[in-house]
Amino acid sequence: MQQFRTNNKLFYKFDHLKSDKFLHFTTTKVGWGGDGKSRFTGDSDDIFQEYRRELATSFLLSPNQLIFPRQTHKDHIAVVTELVNEAEIPDTDALITNIPGLCICVQTADCVPILICDPVKKVVAVIHAGWRGTVSLITAKTIEKMVDEFACNPADMLAGIGPSISRPNYEVSTEVIDAVKANFKNYQDLLYPNGNAGKADLDLWKANQTLLESTGIPSSQIEIMGLCSFDGKDKFYSARRDGATTGRMATGIMIL
Repeated sequence: MQQFRTNNKLFYKFDHLKSDKFLHFTTTKVGWGGDGKSRFTGDSDDIFQEYRRELATSFLLSPNQLIFPRQTHKDHIAVVTELVNEAEIPDTDALITNIPGLCICVQTADCVPILICDPVKKVVAVIHAGWRGTVSLITAKTIEKMVDEFACNPADMLAGIGPSISRPNYEVSTEVIDAVKANFKNYQDLLYPNGNAGKADLDLWKANQTLLESTGIPSSQIEIMGLCSFDGKDKFYSARRDGATTGRMATGIMIL
């Protein structure tokens, strides 16, 4: 993991995704204009247009190179093969592309942003995985789609799990507990009883690492930043800490 600054903004990137063939980043809450609560999708262009411009300027891109989905906490995946005219791809939580110059992104504020890179086939993906996406296995399904669409081999893939809420801060109730138990054989490694009746703490990082490894990505090729959005008040937005109207971090990747 590395921290860097550009355009007066603070960013993070993964150590093992560093390459002159790919651009990738995760934003923080540091350095944004407007009300400081960066947003990258919304019901009106006025909500996100200036923040997208600021983000694009940070990496010498044009705003239309930034491709965002309108996230709905489902397992819907889109393959992006060209610049899109729409401001956002509707009802989607993961994007895949093999087209240079398209920076595919998701936004998060506690949910897990995941980057996937296949340097052999030159295919990249970005995933938004909250608890619903995680138990819907969106991470594994995205990799399976990369295999089906582009003949990628998971053994070649590099993956990164970005800033998101950590297990000690993520208490969940019966609905989530039951969904985790139904979808993960190793649920005992993911759910930690915390003494509150009907509650447990959920490890979203380990859950998504489990899904990555289940597809055949070696554990040595998975990097977890280990940065908690809830604890990192000075650097990260957190919907659980600050409410749903808080800002969002953007995590993106582009083939150069």
